[in-house]
Parts: sequence; C-alpha cells; structure tokens
Amino acid sequence: MFEADRPLVFAHRGGAGLAPENTLEAFGLGLAHGADGLELDVHLSRDLVPVVIHDRTVERTTIATGEVASFTAAELAGLDAGARFGAERGFPFRARGLGVPALETVLERWPSARVIIEMKYGTAALARAVVDVIERLGVGARVCLGSFQQEALDTARAMAPHIATSASVSEARRTLHRAWLRWPFTAPRPYTAFQVPEHTRRLRVVSRAFVRQVHREGQVLQVWVVDSEADTRRLLDWGVDGLISDRPDITVPARDRWAADAATASQPSCPGRAGPVI
Repeated sequence: MFEADRPLVFAHRGGAGLAPENTLEAFGLGLAHGADGLELDVHLSRDLVPVVIHDRTVERTTIATGEVASFTAAELAGLDAGARFGAERGFPFRARGLGVPALETVLERWPSARVIIEMKYGTAALARAVVDVIERLGVGARVCLGSFQQEALDTARAMAPHIATSASVSEARRTLHRAWLRWPFTAPRPYTAFQVPEHTRRLRVVSRAFVRQVHREGQVLQVWVVDSEADTRRLLDWGVDGLISDRPDITVPARDRWAADAATASQPSCPGRAGPVI
C-alpha cells in the first residue's frame, strides 16, 4: 500500500478544495492532478452498504436532510451531493448527477489507485461490511483502513490481518508519548501507518521527534490536511512519508519540486571540476 520511491500525496475526500467532497467528480479530479491515491470516509446506509460521505447526516453536502443510516444506498446515490459546493462560483456542480457513491463504486472506478478508507464512528458492523467489499473485489493490497474508534480497527484486523490499518487515536497517543520520552525499544504493532494532523487543538502531534519514533517502530506517517508549498516542503524535510491534501493541484507539484531538489542534492560532485576547465 505505501511502498514508493517518493513521498505520496493522497487527495483528501478526493480533493475537497477542488470539487464536492467524496464524490466521483472529486476523486477523478484529484487523481487527474497527480495524486498517488485517495482518502475517503465511509458510513453504513440503511441497507448496510458502505457509502462514501464524511458526516453522520447529509445536510452539509446535499440538499436533503436526515441521517445517512436512514437512506438506502440507492437513495443516497440519487441525492445531489454537488449542490452546496462553490457558492462563490454560482454552485457549478449542482444538478450534475453527483450522488453519494458506494465504496464499491469508487474502488471499481479506479482499479489501481491507493485508497485510505476512514471508517467514521467505526463500529464492528461497519468494519465487517467494508472488509467484505475489499475482499470481494480483491483489492486488499491497495487499501488502508483507519478509524478513530478501536472497535472498528480491532474487527478489521481480526477479519483480515493482511489488510493495512492505521493507528487509532489511543494508539497514536501512546506513540506520541513514546516520542516525548525518546523511547528506544520497539515491539510488534498491529498497524502499518499513521494519518494524523500536525496539531490537534493546542497539542502538537507531528514533530521531527514524532516522525523519528514512527520510523523507529517500523510504520509510515501521512499528515493531514496539507495545502501549501511551504508546509509541503517543511513536512517532507522532516521525513514524513505522505501528505493528505484538499488541494492536490498545489501539493503534488510542490512534492515533485521537493523530490527533484532532494535528488539533485544527493548527486555526488564530479571529480576534477572544482576549478575552471582549460
């Protein structure tokens, strides 16, 4: 999932600064801008289908009202999920058929994309449904499952230990504490990656020490949400393995320039060229 010769950029909710979040339009646009993969959120519909939407309710991103869990997957697909995006531009995505997609639809539409799947309010039932989709499609090698809730991650790990998972909130907190202590000892961990913000409230999460601790323990680290060249270069200089961005149109070129500069800096100087050529 995370093997690469350069830091990876994941389009956050498909690139939520470019198109209506968690829609097929956003995912396609994020990948078109060069993102290496997608980050998305899932809930269960009324008929127990994993669907791609961030909130527990549909009000913020559609013109409908109600809990996601009160709609079937087919009903959610028929909502206008582009209706509220881009007020300053006259709502350019309204009435364009952008519904709330099923997870299966996204995974099938982009068969080679890496995908970080955030299981929102993660329950065992949601984890089981998500793992079932992944296993049925045979895409376990290109997904990583995350959740703030331990229950969802424990369920997914028990069902499919070959699928990468990220650290839960409590697991990330313990790693942060070890980073503060410069904890030198390592032990097997059930997770492969961290997806964390640089700060949460007044607490700094990502620092050079935290990056070192994550790598010492054998995991990789993606930071969200990174949307500027300055933050991209600073975090990559610290050694983070990936960025999750609302603006892959900014972050991907910034990552590429950083990688080119790093490659140039690592080239050995040419012998015998210190002085003028005669």
